[in-house]
Amino acid sequence: MSRYYLAVDLGTGNSRVALVSSDGTILDMRSFTNPYYRDERYEDAQYFLPEEWEETILRGCRELCGAHPEIRVSAVSAAGARQSIVLLDREGKAFYGLPNIDNRGRAYMTEVPDQEEIYRISGKWVTEDFDAAKLLGFRKLYPQRYARIHKITSLSEWIGQIFTGRAVIEPSQACETQLYDIGERRWSETVCHCYGIDMAILPELCPAGTAAGPVLPEYRRLLGMTEDAVFVVGGADTQIALRQTGIGLGDIAVVSGTTSPVVTLMKEKFYDPRQRVWTDANLGGQTYQIEMNPGVTGLNYQRIRSMLAGDLRYDALEEAYSKKTAFHCTASFSSLLFYERRALRRGGFFMRSPLDAAVDRTDFLWSVLGDIACSIYEQSTNLRTLTGNRSDHVLGCGGGFQSRTLCQMLSDLTGCELHLRLGFDQATVQGLAQVCNECLGEANVLTEQRQIVYRPRKDQLIHRYYPEWLENRNKANQA
Repeated sequence: MSRYYLAVDLGTGNSRVALVSSDGTILDMRSFTNPYYRDERYEDAQYFLPEEWEETILRGCRELCGAHPEIRVSAVSAAGARQSIVLLDREGKAFYGLPNIDNRGRAYMTEVPDQEEIYRISGKWVTEDFDAAKLLGFRKLYPQRYARIHKITSLSEWIGQIFTGRAVIEPSQACETQLYDIGERRWSETVCHCYGIDMAILPELCPAGTAAGPVLPEYRRLLGMTEDAVFVVGGADTQIALRQTGIGLGDIAVVSGTTSPVVTLMKEKFYDPRQRVWTDANLGGQTYQIEMNPGVTGLNYQRIRSMLAGDLRYDALEEAYSKKTAFHCTASFSSLLFYERRALRRGGFFMRSPLDAAVDRTDFLWSVLGDIACSIYEQSTNLRTLTGNRSDHVLGCGGGFQSRTLCQMLSDLTGCELHLRLGFDQATVQGLAQVCNECLGEANVLTEQRQIVYRPRKDQLIHRYYPEWLENRNKANQA
């Protein structure tokens, strides 16, 4: 007999709530756009209002449970975008949200001491990306509002705080604050001192797959949940999604979405003195996720498709791509040269002049897919070399892999099979179903799902594209 779960997936641009069974079947879903506001006191600062998001999330939960009155939900769990936090006051009210797209700490990074030591402890560069920097920037211009902070927590565990009243954080999210010692598996007094952060605001650590507490009676009644319903700790969206792939130690995996993290898992803490990778805590904090990332990828394709081919179905585009025997341009829109710790500030389409009459809109779209594939390949090659992990296949998940063309490009470039489990396009929801199963003692039948396999080919169009893409990308971004 199946159990049923509410899975909350808080992304950067969009979020969703899904009703999912313990066998991984998604019965229904509600999606919504995340609203943000700019703070003009900083060069580049954005924030969100937690009460707005909470209202929308709970409305989605009510709609799902109302649409399926025959189902009683046994657990709620959540995954959240990394490098995003919610600020809680002494009464437990979430009064301010600092998302991953907030860069209010940028102007203060040179003030942070012992940056080499911070990387050694946290596995992360000292940069405005992480929550420690956001808190530093917030304190600089809003000291009175900063003083209101009683606790912080991640997006995913904030959902748990709503449903249980208890503020905790999963290690996969704690490491994204840059205040967590990944080797000692605890909050770092050293790093907190460097950023001027009182450790008292940091919540208790709680591993994925454990119950943060029973769901409060008001929500059990509101949603018609079982009397013993619990909130199950989820964690960072990348790590949760990777659960769907069945990733193990030594595997190489890619999450293809707005960005495309390329990761491998290791048992021991990995340290690179040249700081070419991020070392993340995996779910539970007992193993380590080593990451490179080409930055913005899938978002580029969605934007170009919307501008140039919004009237064409995805299957029609895939059919057009399959017939291409030549490319007429290259594209460069990915945003990071990760292993050099360098942002790529210039991009575009590159082609011979005058404009070839044979060029059509699908050439531009194909070249953007090529940019994504080449960028992922470049990161994975460097990651394999650096870590010594040389799995003979690549695991994949995320909505970007709905493009058969992208899948085949990546397999061809890496010379490895690309393995996708059914449900890869809803990997985060599937991963949350797994952690709920783990907590409630249900068999994880999701691990038995059939795989889709792409096998590498030689002498393909993408092989001719790659060197020209690399030359054009590098020329455009010369110092």
